[in-house]
Amino acid sequence: MAAMSVGQMVELFVKPGAPIYVKAFDGSTYGSEDAPVTLIIRNSRAIYYLVNAPGELGLTRAYLQGDIDSPQLDPGNPYALFGKLVDVKPYLRTPNPAQLAKALASVASHGIRRPEPPAIEGPGRMRRMSEGLLPHTRKGDAATVSYYYDQSNDFYVLFLGPSMTYTCAVFDSPDTSLEAAQKAKLDLVLDKLALKPGDRLLDIGCGWGSMAIEAAKRGIHTLGVTLSEEQVEWGQRWICQEGLQDLAEVRLMDYRDVPEGDFDGICSLGMMEHVGYKHYPAYFQEIYNKLKPGAMLLNHQITRCNSHQGKKAGEFIDRYIFPDGELSSPAEIEMTIQDTGFEVINQENLRQHYALTLHRWNENLSAHWREAVAMVGEPKARLWGLYMAGCAYNFEHNNIQIHQFLCAKPDRTGTDVYPLRPWWPRH
Repeated sequence: MAAMSVGQMVELFVKPGAPIYVKAFDGSTYGSEDAPVTLIIRNSRAIYYLVNAPGELGLTRAYLQGDIDSPQLDPGNPYALFGKLVDVKPYLRTPNPAQLAKALASVASHGIRRPEPPAIEGPGRMRRMSEGLLPHTRKGDAATVSYYYDQSNDFYVLFLGPSMTYTCAVFDSPDTSLEAAQKAKLDLVLDKLALKPGDRLLDIGCGWGSMAIEAAKRGIHTLGVTLSEEQVEWGQRWICQEGLQDLAEVRLMDYRDVPEGDFDGICSLGMMEHVGYKHYPAYFQEIYNKLKPGAMLLNHQITRCNSHQGKKAGEFIDRYIFPDGELSSPAEIEMTIQDTGFEVINQENLRQHYALTLHRWNENLSAHWREAVAMVGEPKARLWGLYMAGCAYNFEHNNIQIHQFLCAKPDRTGTDVYPLRPWWPRH
């Protein structure tokens, strides 16, 4: 029996007429050359990646290593190519067992191989647990956050820009600059919390310190906590450069270990994705206990669109982006907030704003592509381009959302003590 060509294998999985042209290293092809997108399979390692890890993980490994490529690809901003590949999805099919066996036998005829995954790939869930890194424990959270954030700060600057704010910006219009939109988001959070000079704010998962800086400029005493040493170093240096040492501090600390209490406000921007759904009650209870009666929480997090979607991320996100990351629906989050004892004052969906934010980050990465590759290597640079473009697509198509929940800890004198919201309605 003659071994199958790569083009013939592709035909087993993709129906005729699909809007894609595939060129393989063995000289075979699939589809029409005038298709809107061309994929190039550069070597046999790509095939072995797909055989050993069918689906998104195998594809990711091949793409990050450059084994799969395209002449239409902008690796810093692959959004356009991403959309064209989504158009191929309706043409995918599952081979019958005999066809699949023939394809696997063709691969095996060239030898059984299990290529090493890219060096930047993190361990899977089972391996992390075997090493004692249990999900959403202090030790596990510290390890996963360090894996994600303890990289070159200069690399993050390339696409986040000088604000170093790694959460959704808020745009007055699509023409608003990224810096202006990020400041608008920080101002929106502070306005919602209705904090005044002299008040005390705790910023959970503070990133590189942009909220601490902005709040301190308003005269608000701010403590930011993060599990990333790189972020602490950057944040403390930034605070000193601004001369805000008397008002702002960034600490290397788990939010559960913060000894202070009676805060006038707490914000958590993009941190809940790391908490884990089963830990939501303990998370909100910890925050509730750290707030004064009558004080506010602003919780800002990526969400699923409904309660029927699974909580856990896929293998790509788990191994490369957010180890142990989980998302849930706005309804599930709000129910937990209310059950903790908070009153939810306002809930706002910023889905479209996050899509715009991600487009700006991709544009920045594309503009600084050579610098990014020189700093972190092409696989990691490709990873970030792919991840951000994929997120932009999913926000735009309402596959995921991002919500802000403004919550009040009731006072014994009733809810009328809460100040009127100067931010509502927002234009």
